[in-house]
Amino acid sequence: MDAEVERLIERFEAAAREFSRGDPAGVKALYSHAADVTLANPFGPAVKGWSEVSAALDFASSRFSDGDVEAFRTVAAYESNDLVTVLGTERWKAKVGDAPDVEGFDLRVTTTFRREDGAWKIVHRHADPISTADPRGPVRAS
Repeated sequence: MDAEVERLIERFEAAAREFSRGDPAGVKALYSHAADVTLANPFGPAVKGWSEVSAALDFASSRFSDGDVEAFRTVAAYESNDLVTVLGTERWKAKVGDAPDVEGFDLRVTTTFRREDGAWKIVHRHADPISTADPRGPVRAS
C-alpha cells in the first residue's frame, strides 16, 4: 500500500481512539470537505456533503465516552493512483449513550481515500456492527 496512505491510516487509528472518548476533531481533520464526501455509521442514515458528514461525526462521537479502539484489522485494500478503498474490522470499547459501563463491540468498516491537491483524504466511510457470520448462511468468517 502507498506509504502516504499507510500514514493516513495510522493517523486515522489514533484519531479513532480519541473519537471513542467523545472527541471528533482528529477524525474530522482527515476527511475531505468536498460536496461528494459520504458517511454511513450506526447512528443514523447515510449522509452526503461535508456539512452533513461533519454533523454526523459530531453526533456519533458525542455518544461515546471512556473508550478505546483495541484492534484494527485490514481484510483487503484496493488501490489506484488517486483512490484507495480499505475493508476491515475494528474492535471498539466504550460507554455508548447513557450506558453505565464500558462495553466492547466490533465494527465492519469500509473506508475510501482520495488524493486531493496532493494529500490523501477520507471521502467515504461505512461502519456497521455486522461483523460475524450468520450460522445459517453459506459463508463462514475467516
